[in-house]
Amino acid sequence: MVIDPVARSTDGESVRIAKDVLCAGAGAKICLPDGPEEFARILARRGHRRPVVIGDDRALLRVVGLLHKERELAAVPLSMVPVGAPAAVALSRALGIPTDTVAAARAVLDGGERPRDLLTDDSDGIVLGGLRIPCGSEATRQGHGVYVPAAVPAVAPTDPMEAMEGRDGLSGGLDGHRPWWKPAARTARTALALLAAPAAGLGGRRARVPGQRLRIEADGVLLADLDRPVRGVSVMPGGRAGADGRRPGAGDGGELAEVVVHWPGGGRPVRARARAVTVSGADFHYRADAVVGGPVRTRTWTLQPGAWRLQLPRG
Repeated sequence: MVIDPVARSTDGESVRIAKDVLCAGAGAKICLPDGPEEFARILARRGHRRPVVIGDDRALLRVVGLLHKERELAAVPLSMVPVGAPAAVALSRALGIPTDTVAAARAVLDGGERPRDLLTDDSDGIVLGGLRIPCGSEATRQGHGVYVPAAVPAVAPTDPMEAMEGRDGLSGGLDGHRPWWKPAARTARTALALLAAPAAGLGGRRARVPGQRLRIEADGVLLADLDRPVRGVSVMPGGRAGADGRRPGAGDGGELAEVVVHWPGGGRPVRARARAVTVSGADFHYRADAVVGGPVRTRTWTLQPGAWRLQLPRG
């Protein structure tokens, strides 16, 4: 049982409840790493014990990333008890892990292993829940990527990654907590967008929606080229979850990732399913789950079907 230090400092009561439930139901060795290096050493010395992570999405990503680099991910089933703010455990929730502490701990004890797909890129990075371009407000404030002002009507969330983000998404901060200056920054951006937009009915020109020029290929099929800006791109490993909670491609023989390209101005998005997606263009950032990557000029993500196993509630 590996308890992330952020979870211990932010919600010690939930950590205590998780420990009590897990220790009452099975023998457990409790590990309290103080940082990433000790976290990695503990995981490397786990022996034949099954890792149970108590923490937020970044703790889960850290464990999966370490096992992936050791090339042991497929052989080690993972269990997770999410602890953190709602935005900090959005990925865990999207993967089907209960966000209630007791329910998640009981799933660790009584649940079943489910195969899960992931994406790997050409730099050996991984994506569990979803990939987005542009990556979010952090990079765009520095001039990287694109920000669509609140005054411009946005396309309603139609893919799982957008639904997982909610209003503020995972870009609120590295640990899922929104920095104190974000509300003020958002208010300022909205005010500027309103001032820049022409008044309705005054014959002004239509407000321009920002875009980013990218070339996007899905299994060699061109979805977008540099001559037409895109508003955003999302890639989901295994596609959408069905009514039974299973994702097409999650070990069921239909292993394809879902790619969605959104256009400026709310045009009809382009959808495709593919095993490999290549994005290229001017320096761009991307967000893989809760982690911002880039800038890069080209990157290819490839679906790895059933590459890892996660303990989830039965039924």
